[in-house]
Amino acid sequence: MTVVRPSPLWHPFTQHGLEAGMVRIRRAEGAWLECDDGRRILDAISSWWVITHGHRHPAIMQAIKDQADQLDQVIFAGFTHEPAEQVARGLIEIAPHGLAHVFLSDSGSTAVEVALKMALGYWRNRAVPRTKIVALEHAYHGDTVGAMSAGARGVFNAPYDPMLFEVRRIAFPVAGGEQHTLDALEAECKGGTIAAFICEPLILGAGGMLIYDAATLADMHRICAKYDVLFIADEVMTGFGRTGTTFACEQAGIAPDIMCVAKGLTGGALPLAATLCRREIFEAHVSTDRARMFFHSSSFTANPLACAAAATNLKIWKSEPVLARITDLADHQSNAVARLQRDQRLSNVRQLGTIAAFDIAGSANGYLADIALQLRRACLARGVLARPLGATVYVMPPYCVTADELDGAYAAISDAISEVTA
Repeated sequence: MTVVRPSPLWHPFTQHGLEAGMVRIRRAEGAWLECDDGRRILDAISSWWVITHGHRHPAIMQAIKDQADQLDQVIFAGFTHEPAEQVARGLIEIAPHGLAHVFLSDSGSTAVEVALKMALGYWRNRAVPRTKIVALEHAYHGDTVGAMSAGARGVFNAPYDPMLFEVRRIAFPVAGGEQHTLDALEAECKGGTIAAFICEPLILGAGGMLIYDAATLADMHRICAKYDVLFIADEVMTGFGRTGTTFACEQAGIAPDIMCVAKGLTGGALPLAATLCRREIFEAHVSTDRARMFFHSSSFTANPLACAAAATNLKIWKSEPVLARITDLADHQSNAVARLQRDQRLSNVRQLGTIAAFDIAGSANGYLADIALQLRRACLARGVLARPLGATVYVMPPYCVTADELDGAYAAISDAISEVTA
C-alpha cells in the first residue's frame, strides 16, 4: 500500500488550518491549467497577475531553452551579458520619457525596495535632509520590509509592525474626494522633508482593486514636481498592458522619476523585476567615493535565463499585436461589466482596461472575509481559478483568453456566488 505523506511545503497567503490540500498542476497552456487528474482550470487571475500572453508562449519558452545552452548564471557585479543589455535597452525604449537607467532584481517587492533606497540615497548623496516617504492609504507594495512599510498597515503586516518604519499617508482619492487627497499631498510635500511619494497608478491591486482617474494621477505628479519630491510609480501589477496601455502612467501623460516593473516583464515565465530611474538619480550615486555607491544586490540579479525570457517578451510586444489583443479583452470585459451592473447581488462593478472587479453586496468587508475562501472553492469546483480579495471579486485573465472562455468564467463565478450566498 502506498503511503501518502503530508507535504513539507508552506504555501504563501495560505491558512493551512483551513486549506489542507493543494491542487497539483502538471501542465499549462494559453489561459488554462491542467491538474494531475486531468481537470482543466481557467486561469482567470493570470496566476497572481503575472501571465500576460498566456502560459508557455512558444517564443519565450524557446528563448529560455536556448539561453540554458549558453549561460545559466553569473555574478552581475563587475560583469554583464547580452540578455541583460537587451532588457535594459528594451525597457528604456518603451518606458515613459526621461527614465534612463535600469536596476534589475527578482520580484516586485524588491523592485519597490530598490526604488525607496534609490530615493533616499539620492537625497543623502546630495546632502539634502529629505528622509520621509508618502504613500496612499490602502496601498500594497509588497512583502519585504521597505515595501511593507510603504503599504497600508493592517492584516498583511500587523505581526511585523516592530520591523516597519514610519510612512506618511494620504487618503485614497475616492470619486468626488480627489481634492482632499491632493490637498493632503501638497501639505506633506511643502514641508520640505519628503524624499518621495509612491503610488500604484490608477488602481490599487491587493488593496481591493480600487480605481481612481488619470487626471488625479497627473495632479499628484504635478504636486510632487512642484516641490521637488521624487515620484515613484509602482507599476508591478499595472505594467505591461493590464490597464489598457503598456504602462498606466501613459494614461495620465506623466513620466515618473522612478518606476517599478515585475510580474509581466518576462511574460510571467520567470521571476525578474526592474526599477527604472531618471539620469540624475543614477548620477547622484556615481563618485570616486565608494561610500556613495548604491548598496543593493541579490545573488541572482539579472539572471541570464530570466533576462532571456524578458528580452524575448519585449520583442513579442513589437512583433505581435499585443495592444490589439488587450483592446479586444478590454471590450470583452466591458460587455461583461454591463451585464454585471444589472445583477442585484453585486455592488461597485468597475473596470480598468483588462481588469474587472465587483463586490458581493451585503458581505463583510476586509481581506479576511469568510466569503473569499468559500468563493474560491466554489469557483475551483467549476473549473475557474479566482482569488477574491475578501468580498471583492476580480477577473484579470491572460490576453489570449477568448470571449467564450471569459463568458464561461463569468458564468461559473455567478453560479459560485449563488452557492455561497444562498
